[in-house]
Amino acid sequence: MDRPAGLRTCIYDTAQLGAVIDDMARQAAGLLGGRSRIAVIGILRRGAPLADRLTAALTQRFNVPPPLRIDLSVKRYADDLTLLFPDTQLKDEGAQAAIDLAGYSLLVVDDVLYTGHSLLRVVDYLARRRPAEIRVATLADRGATRLPMRADVVGVRLDIAPSDIIECNVPPYEPEFKIELLQPARDAA
Repeated sequence: MDRPAGLRTCIYDTAQLGAVIDDMARQAAGLLGGRSRIAVIGILRRGAPLADRLTAALTQRFNVPPPLRIDLSVKRYADDLTLLFPDTQLKDEGAQAAIDLAGYSLLVVDDVLYTGHSLLRVVDYLARRRPAEIRVATLADRGATRLPMRADVVGVRLDIAPSDIIECNVPPYEPEFKIELLQPARDAA
């Protein structure tokens, strides 16, 4: 897929993000410590491999028991952010829909928290499954939610211009793990 035109600046590289993921795991372990029934839920696309990285750090570095891992497909924006769907779309996949989450401590993982629309849809869906608690982790928080949504675990907070875009590059979707700031090209009038 073609990437939108504009000036890209790498603001976090792979090594820096490794430290960010470790810090996020430390934060999450503090919230989830002592819980026996934990599920880590990745938001497809980039939230899923981030959830895998976070889960690995939780189990290897912070001795959290291996959690249940689930992915949810949620879309509000197309990957290039030029297409806004009229409503946030959440696909309830067959096998995952049958998993009983009652009593679980849930950690929802996504790449960017922006307006909060997708997160609201996910929390609404998961709350109906009767978990003990729902926590949210995001790699990048733009600090611009339009809804009363927040993340409990935040990798980095980025206050940027409304017209700028945060691009989280996460393998396997991109070759290198990094966060870039995209300042879109301005069309000549």
